[in-house]
Amino acid sequence: MKKKYMFFSILLGFAANSFSSCNKFLEINPKDDVSDDQTIVDAASARTAIRGVYRALSADSYYGNSFPSLGYLNGDNVQWTGSQSIVQQFISHNVHSDNGTIESVWTAIYATINRANNVIAKLPNVIDVNLSDSERNQIKGEAFFVRALSYFDLARTWGGVQLKLNPTVSLSGNSGIKRSTLEETYVQVLNDLDSAEVLLPLVTNRVRATKKTAWALKSRYYLYQQDWPDAETYATKLITDNNYSLLAPYNAWWANDVTATAESIFELAYSANYTNSQRNQWQPPANGGTRQIAPSDAFLLLVNDPSVGGNRSSLVAQTTQGLWYGNLYYRSPATDPAYVIRIAELYLIRAEARAQQGNLAGALSDLNIVRNRAGLTDYTTSTKADALLAIENENRIEFALEAHRWFDLVRTNRAQTVLGITDNNRLLMPIPINELTVDPNLTPNAGY
Repeated sequence: MKKKYMFFSILLGFAANSFSSCNKFLEINPKDDVSDDQTIVDAASARTAIRGVYRALSADSYYGNSFPSLGYLNGDNVQWTGSQSIVQQFISHNVHSDNGTIESVWTAIYATINRANNVIAKLPNVIDVNLSDSERNQIKGEAFFVRALSYFDLARTWGGVQLKLNPTVSLSGNSGIKRSTLEETYVQVLNDLDSAEVLLPLVTNRVRATKKTAWALKSRYYLYQQDWPDAETYATKLITDNNYSLLAPYNAWWANDVTATAESIFELAYSANYTNSQRNQWQPPANGGTRQIAPSDAFLLLVNDPSVGGNRSSLVAQTTQGLWYGNLYYRSPATDPAYVIRIAELYLIRAEARAQQGNLAGALSDLNIVRNRAGLTDYTTSTKADALLAIENENRIEFALEAHRWFDLVRTNRAQTVLGITDNNRLLMPIPINELTVDPNLTPNAGY
C-alpha cells in the first residue's frame, strides 16, 4: 500500500494549497517552512496552522488512505489483489509489528495530534486585532475536535495509548510518557470533545468542525462506551436538524462529482493538486487505477442482491472484461472526499441505542429509514437480538467501503464469530516495532 511516513513536525505551514469545498478561510495560501517560534504569532499564521491540522488529518497515511483501509481490510467486504504480502496480514488477522501500514498510520495520527497541540498551546498568546474572539474560539475548538477524533481512532485501533497533550519541539519531546489505559484514553477523547463543543459555533459546515460535528462524534463515542441514552440523545440532535438528510437514491451523496451534500456531517476535501489516493487502489487498470483492493465475493453476493443491497449496488461496478471493483472513489483527478461522518451513521447509531434500551419500535423506525432510502422494504421483528443483527448487517452494506466494518465487529464482540478470529489479542493492532524500539515507556499490546 502507498505509505508516507510523517515526522512529528511542528512545521504547521505545510497546509493545503486549497480545499475546494471550503470557505474563504481555508483558501488562504499557506506559508511553508515556518520555524517554531513563528508558527502561530498572528491571525494569518493561526489560520495557516489550523489548515495544517486538517491537512494532517486528510493525509495519505490517515484518512486519505491508510486508516480507512484498516476498517475494510480487517473486515469481510474486500479482498487484496496486490503483490504486497504485508497487506494480506490484515485480511488473515495476523498483523506483525513491523507492518509498514501500521507504522504509517500510528505516525500520521500522532503528527495530527501534534499539530492540534500547537494550535491549542499557542493560540491563547496571539495578540492581533484581526483575530476576533469568535474566530479564535473557532480555531481552538477545531483543534480540540481533531485531537479528540485522533485519540478516538488510536483507542479503537490500539487500545490505551500515550496521551501527548503538549507540542513536540524536538526528537526527545514528550518522552517518558507511559501508556494510558483504554478508559483513560477515552476520557481524554470526551474531555476534548467537551472543550470543542463549548468553543465551536452552532453552524452547519461539512468540511470544518462545528458544534454539530462535535455532537456527531459524541454520539459515536457514546455508542462505543455502550452509553445508550447519550448515544441516542446526540444522534437525535443531528437527525432532527433540517440541514442533514438522507439523499435518494443511495449514490446521490457521492456520484456525479458532488461534494459536501446534505448527507455529509464531516468530510475532508481534496483538490487536483492534493488528491485522495484511495481512488487509485479501488479503480481497475481500465480506469487508470491498480485495483489492489477489490470487493470480496461474499460482499458482491450481498450488495448485488436486490433484497439486501437495494440500490447500493452502485457501490460496485464491472469492467467489460468482467472485473468487479469498488466505485465509491472514482474521480479523475482523484478529488474524492474522505467521508468521516454521514447522517446515515447517526440513524443506525440511534437504532442500535434504542434497541439496546428496549425501544424496538423506535429502533426499527430508524433502521427502516436507512433501508427505504436504499430502495428496500421495511424490516420487521419482535426480538431485540434480531433487530441488533439487522442493524449490524445494514451497517455492513451501508458503509461497506468506509472505515466501519472492522471497528463495528470489534466493539460489539462479534469479530470472533463473524470473522473466525480465535485469538482475542488480534482485536487490537500491534504497536509498531519502531516505536517500541525508540521509546522504552511504550509497551507492546498483549500477544505481539
